[in-house]
Amino acid sequence: MSKASAAEWWRGAVIYQVYPRSFADTNGDGIGDLPGVTRNLEYIASLGVDAVWISPFFTSPMKDFGYDVADYCDVDPVFGTLTDIDRLIEKAHGLGIKVITDLVFAHTSDQHAWFRDSRQAGAGPKADWYVWADPRPDGSPPNNWQSVFGGPAWTWDARRGQYYMHNFLPEQPQLNLHNVAVQDALLEVARFWVDRGVDGFRFDAINFAMHDPLLRDNPPLPPGGKRTRPFDFQDKLYNQSHPAIVDFLARVRALTDSCGGRFSVAEVGGDHAEREMQTFTAGEHHLNSAYGFLYLYAPALAPSLVRDGAEAWHGRDGQGWPSWTFSNHDAPRAISRWAEGRDLKAVAEMAMLLLMTLRGNVFIYQGEELALPQAAVPFDRLVDPEAIANWPETLGRDGARTPLPWNADQPQAGFSTVEPWLPVDPRHLALSVDRQERDPGSMLQTTRRLVAFRKAHPCLLLGDMNLVEVDADLLCFERLYREERLLCVFNLGHAPARWTIPQGLRVIEAVNLSETYQQVLPPMAGLVLTSTRG
Repeated sequence: MSKASAAEWWRGAVIYQVYPRSFADTNGDGIGDLPGVTRNLEYIASLGVDAVWISPFFTSPMKDFGYDVADYCDVDPVFGTLTDIDRLIEKAHGLGIKVITDLVFAHTSDQHAWFRDSRQAGAGPKADWYVWADPRPDGSPPNNWQSVFGGPAWTWDARRGQYYMHNFLPEQPQLNLHNVAVQDALLEVARFWVDRGVDGFRFDAINFAMHDPLLRDNPPLPPGGKRTRPFDFQDKLYNQSHPAIVDFLARVRALTDSCGGRFSVAEVGGDHAEREMQTFTAGEHHLNSAYGFLYLYAPALAPSLVRDGAEAWHGRDGQGWPSWTFSNHDAPRAISRWAEGRDLKAVAEMAMLLLMTLRGNVFIYQGEELALPQAAVPFDRLVDPEAIANWPETLGRDGARTPLPWNADQPQAGFSTVEPWLPVDPRHLALSVDRQERDPGSMLQTTRRLVAFRKAHPCLLLGDMNLVEVDADLLCFERLYREERLLCVFNLGHAPARWTIPQGLRVIEAVNLSETYQQVLPPMAGLVLTSTRG
């Protein structure tokens, strides 16, 4: 790795994700806001992270809770004002924290001014800014594409006398990024936020950004696997993942590089995610990094899962830089998926040490530092459109989006003075920030220690990752950078595993391991070793 690469702040960074609706409410409406984030930036800084990623706070009807943007260059009143985001950025920078925002470039809200102009009959200047198509002769949609949230990916619009495309909700019409004018407008959005001091962007569902202009039908997937939506039956070859996406990303990279090297990371899901992440980050002219759903949807944490990620992102010439996340606002919390009846705190500690030793950037989702389990949200309190549409086959996203518990003894766990938009899970009270601050053995204190450990070792930030041993339960890998070498060992299973410390090595960090350890690793134990000469 070159010296220039090592100097990039984001390479190996620890990034904390804030879902602002559920972080802290300062105005008593039951919804978190930007002043709530600003007020608690010292808490985020105390974790030792390098940056904060803030999920969308833009003007929105909130049909998909901010991922349906009505104005990219303004703040929704529920979250505050442009002045509030300016104050947040200024304070974060004063604390040494970079700020990353979401940019949703595949679609907008149907309330966006661009779409209002586009849907008018006739040939206006924005007539081709969205994906419009004539019906089939029988009046049915142009092809068989299905939306992620259920039903056809097409909605009829009487104003245009055509169907418009939407990969998600009907209220999220698909932008036509084949139109260079649309690309230009989106690049101006990025420039707007760079000018306000934003340090990087996370590009939401960017592999959905371009469609097949020929509107060819998607082929069916082979039979097998659990399928809860029509979307799951198709191989999504034509409604997304068009090869020209990389040309647009090259334009994005040129902009971010010209603005002082702003960070760019793609979110990529789907059946071809690994291939697309590699393509979107290849070389020096595309995005800096990408992350997918390898861990986010995994029902169990097995050594083979870590092996697959490490082998896919092994650092060959021209390969991009990976990012990893175990939990976020779109997936059930990791420890609830991976506990399998085991102690949640022990699983959380093991997972956090593993995350901190992976090669690439790592994201911590708010509440992960507290070992919050997936919250139970009753059906009558669900707000996630996917959860409501597919209940009970998919649990949806609400259980990962409930309010952060700040104070166990205050109403609504200190998140708000009124009933919040999603309920506080009673199990989260004992895991509140105030209680964990007072407990030296808490998950919060462990997270701070493990983040500091990662940042103290260049080989964890920048080094290579070589697999040493991978079996059903035991995972061993090396991290190497220049003269530093660390051996990372995890027992991810349910039973003790025999493993002896190699001669000449000593333990410098460990979780779920007794001081009297000899030759048997307890379940969920993790340790990092270095040379006794170091």
